[in-house]
Amino acid sequence: MAKSALSTIGRTAKMATIGVIKTAGDIVEATVGSVRDVLLMTVDGVTQVTVALEEGTAKVIRGVIHAASDTGQDIGVITKSAVRGAIQAANEVGGDLGKTAVTATDAAVQAAAEIGADAGKALKNAVMGSIEAAGEISEDAAKTVTDSLVTSVKGAKDIIKSPFEK
Repeated sequence: MAKSALSTIGRTAKMATIGVIKTAGDIVEATVGSVRDVLLMTVDGVTQVTVALEEGTAKVIRGVIHAASDTGQDIGVITKSAVRGAIQAANEVGGDLGKTAVTATDAAVQAAAEIGADAGKALKNAVMGSIEAAGEISEDAAKTVTDSLVTSVKGAKDIIKSPFEK
């Protein structure tokens, strides 16, 4: 049996997501919640929250997208939901929302490529999930996330029709 390319955290997120998918009625909210919970457990008690959050986010997002692929779920819906959960977790621990959005988006595109899914759709869903989650926090959070994505993620600017541009 081939060893998974996912990290331990990624495999944990994958297995948690598979369990959620099999039992949940609302896959979207269940995915948001499971990603949030796994990331909160990942950074619990860690002194370098920002570093742990970035590393954990990439691993969790990849694991969740692999789980969606393994269970035949809509990769776009799961990607958007997973990224929303990551932004929520970052907000709860005082993490950098912009960095989390960039990390989650990059991880989503990487995971989509790994499973043979459309990386462009993963990019779009990750960007939109980041902005929507940040917008639920505050207008400033949405602006921070939008600016970070535009300056750090290739192709994000083409997706974003920023409400902040006049």
